[in-house]
Amino acid sequence: MDQTIFSRRQTLALLGASSAALALPGCQKAIGSAAPADATAWLDSLAWQLLELGPEGATSLGIDKGDRAGLRSRLGDRSAAGQAKVAAVLRSALKQAERFDSPALDQSTRTSLAVVKSAFSVGLDGLALPYGDVAVGGWRNTPYVVIQNVGAYLDVPRFLDSEHPVRDAADAEAYLARLEQFPAVLDGELERLAAAGRIGAIAPSFLLDKAIRQMEMTLADARAGGGLVESLVRRTRDIPGTWQARARTITTGPVVAALERQLAELKAQRGKASDHAGLWARPKGDEWYAWGLRASTTTSHSPEEVHQYGLEALKELNARMDPILRSLGYTKGTVGARMAALGEDPRFQFPNNDEGRAEVIATMQAKIDFIRTKLPLAFRTLVKGNLEIRRLPLAEEAGAPGAYGGAGSIDGTVPGKIWLNLGDVSRHTRYSVATLGFHEGIPGHVWQGEYANRLPLIRTLLAFNAYSEGWALYAETLGDELGAYEGDPVGQLGYLQSIAFRACRLVVDTGLHAKRWTREQAVQWFAETNGSGLAEVAPEVDRYCSWPGQACGYKMGHTEILSLRDKARRELGDKYDLRDFNDAVVTGGNVPLDVLGQNVDRYIAAAKG
Repeated sequence: MDQTIFSRRQTLALLGASSAALALPGCQKAIGSAAPADATAWLDSLAWQLLELGPEGATSLGIDKGDRAGLRSRLGDRSAAGQAKVAAVLRSALKQAERFDSPALDQSTRTSLAVVKSAFSVGLDGLALPYGDVAVGGWRNTPYVVIQNVGAYLDVPRFLDSEHPVRDAADAEAYLARLEQFPAVLDGELERLAAAGRIGAIAPSFLLDKAIRQMEMTLADARAGGGLVESLVRRTRDIPGTWQARARTITTGPVVAALERQLAELKAQRGKASDHAGLWARPKGDEWYAWGLRASTTTSHSPEEVHQYGLEALKELNARMDPILRSLGYTKGTVGARMAALGEDPRFQFPNNDEGRAEVIATMQAKIDFIRTKLPLAFRTLVKGNLEIRRLPLAEEAGAPGAYGGAGSIDGTVPGKIWLNLGDVSRHTRYSVATLGFHEGIPGHVWQGEYANRLPLIRTLLAFNAYSEGWALYAETLGDELGAYEGDPVGQLGYLQSIAFRACRLVVDTGLHAKRWTREQAVQWFAETNGSGLAEVAPEVDRYCSWPGQACGYKMGHTEILSLRDKARRELGDKYDLRDFNDAVVTGGNVPLDVLGQNVDRYIAAAKG
């Protein structure tokens, strides 16, 4: 995921899932009018159309400046009308893309057109479903408009605090303008939430319980002014103005009222909810899940195929873990049972207090500092790796995964982030934080995102879950291969358990949504099979219930990258160089898996001479 200021993964999802954006009056006309004669210019124009309609993305990237500065005062539209405009824009842009696609174009531009066509066609299929949010060029697809890890009640406060800059009075005014729009954004979601409820597309009861608790926390904070006011006050100490009074009036008045309306609807739906975890229990749930798998994996594999692949991958990983566990004296029981015992060893636990939270961050930072020194061995083209490690906001912790991350702004003024869920420190062990840092940070999401920032703007906006998460898992593999666990067999077990964790996701996600597993069955199987603690597994399973298919992109993408690397090594022999392969994968940008294969084939052909 995952994902977390928003991580860029989550901020750019504002182009689709979390904002249902693209609602600027006249934009459909602009996209559908005569396109520039040059395909590159048209792609750049399309990128700016998307950012005009999803203005939070422009702020996240640090490009809401100059004649685009007005974007900083706006939030995207999450209403049904907003989604209808998304679909209209996508249809029009796809027609334009067909006009430009030609063998005469340079390869980079042809790849960009392929990315646009893939993202937009999949997005249109998702938008044709009768309910849910669709991340056009993102990863957070969900059947539930507001739930424990989805919704403006979470997104907007975090975005305003961590992404929206406040450097002068104009920025502060833009903050207030966005705060004034927040109630309308909430009401746009409410309209769609209620419509889904009327056709029986109601989230499972246990997810609604979490969402209600979290919204009650957000509401209590807003009634007191809270973070929405404090964030602005903190950053305007040296900027004259009545910022606190104005922000408090908006927050304690219209924002509170809109949150109360959403909370009332969630509570009403809770009274009608069942505890069935999977989409199979929702109207057109099988159709929705088939689309979710396709969007996440960029493949057409069936739920049964994905399920069986997960089981096979687990067998291979357990075969690698078993001898390491035996060498450490863990000889009895399944690999999962022995890993559970390892996780309970006090030597590998952090204190579950603020001291332990600080130690988690420091341990991860040290491992990232180490891997930075090894990256010239793995890449010819190096980026900066601008990174901060931070704790998730408290209100988000109950519904969030263990961590997520993404690159910062294009101009480098906003660093990339690893957001750590430290509400329960037992979710993290001393042998797991290194691979987590490699995945979310360097050379994972933050690192890969900086390469994306060098590509044409449209390529920064459009991403594919199987590539994003496949690369992040591959980053964990690079950490192992570059010596992060030399002399540290327990650390290597942490890495292998992390990969096995993603194989488990294939089994659990398909189990929940296609095989009618219960939540309890999924949690139990996951914990026993992978040796993960219940504190880690339970919110993970809840995440799969609210983001169907998303968890399957990780291992599918990871396996494809490794398969392509094996192919390059076989075909190139002595001409193979890890640095060149990695450059081919990461500098080619975020693409569907079939386009990734084409990029690697071109690298192989060029290396052969």
